Amino acid sequence: MADFDGLSAALSDRKKNHLYRQRCELQSAQGAVVQVDNQELINFCSNDYLGLANHPEIISAFKNATDEFGVGSGSSHLVCGHSQYHHQLEQALAEYTGRNRAVIFSTGYMANLGVINALLGKSDFIFEDKLNHASLLDAGLLSGARFQRFLHNDIDDLERKLAKAEGGRKLIVVDSVFSMDGDIAPLVELSQLATRYDAMLMADDAHGFGVLGESGAGSAEHLQLGQQQLPIIMGTLGKAVGSFGAFVAGSEALIETLIQFSRPYIYTTAIPPAVAAASLASIKIIAQDGQRRLHLQQLIKHFKEQAKCLKLPLMASTTAIQPLLVGDSEKALAISKILKEKGFWVVAIRPPTVPMNTARLRITLTAAHSMKQVDALLHALADAIAGIVVEVKA
Repeated sequence: MADFDGLSAALSDRKKNHLYRQRCELQSAQGAVVQVDNQELINFCSNDYLGLANHPEIISAFKNATDEFGVGSGSSHLVCGHSQYHHQLEQALAEYTGRNRAVIFSTGYMANLGVINALLGKSDFIFEDKLNHASLLDAGLLSGARFQRFLHNDIDDLERKLAKAEGGRKLIVVDSVFSMDGDIAPLVELSQLATRYDAMLMADDAHGFGVLGESGAGSAEHLQLGQQQLPIIMGTLGKAVGSFGAFVAGSEALIETLIQFSRPYIYTTAIPPAVAAASLASIKIIAQDGQRRLHLQQLIKHFKEQAKCLKLPLMASTTAIQPLLVGDSEKALAISKILKEKGFWVVAIRPPTVPMNTARLRITLTAAHSMKQVDALLHALADAIAGIVVEVKA
């Protein structure tokens, strides 16, 4: 029998350093108020930014498609799993993002692995922001390409690295909205740099799609970047869209390359047709209902202004992700626990998800929240932080 002592030691070490992760049992649908471990909590840690995960029209679309197509897709897209709903969703995503074509992946993680590994090999270069999502970093390492990380949102540092890269393809990859910091990548400047150095530019728009842009089409629309300026967009359907899955949008050549060469696409069972139908219904709502985005922006503005008045240590973000920097992991856990006792669900994010000594509370605002709920959270945060400070001093 294998010796698992090393595994136990690693787990113990995580607990000792206040880095151990634990799951909570959700006993209700996603929403501003949820039932967690038999306790009713106001939910400020969901990525359901527009409050659509439990929308009746989307649920109805899912049910109707299940009646028509059943539950499972049966196979991969390239065998017998590509339904009419998958096809319609890809067409809608291409049109919505202003790209020639789009292709659906089962998860954002798989989409990032699929794109980068289909495009790059050992003779190529990949340049990634130091704060990129783990899926992007893993994909870069697995590609075998010459992998370099540049300082967060630092155009000059990236240019120095690009200038030294000779031969092979060059791919610049960033989160458009950074998942743990909430700030936005300088995509306009990155696009200009990519053009100057004959590099491809890819943006992971998981936290921008559905939220940013006049119609909610994401970061490219928000910054008015066409397919030429931003040739590769990855977006997820499990956040603002309130469904499940992911997509990549771009040129005809890009999408056909992924269909032919992307292993996570080729060798994975397609998401259920009903999930695709639900996503399709959601995108129609997002495009037509700008009030949700407007309400969310009002909540963000109010939260930031009031947090400043209360001297809460928010990080610099203008998006729905509003991280409150704590630093110490044990302290972050303690504040999260106090908030839960007060009826708020805000998860403490700790290393290795974020750099050492930058533990934080990742507060996410959604269109489902009311101004009253946001105000209640602000005061609970101020009280919880004050309580922890007093306890530490004592």
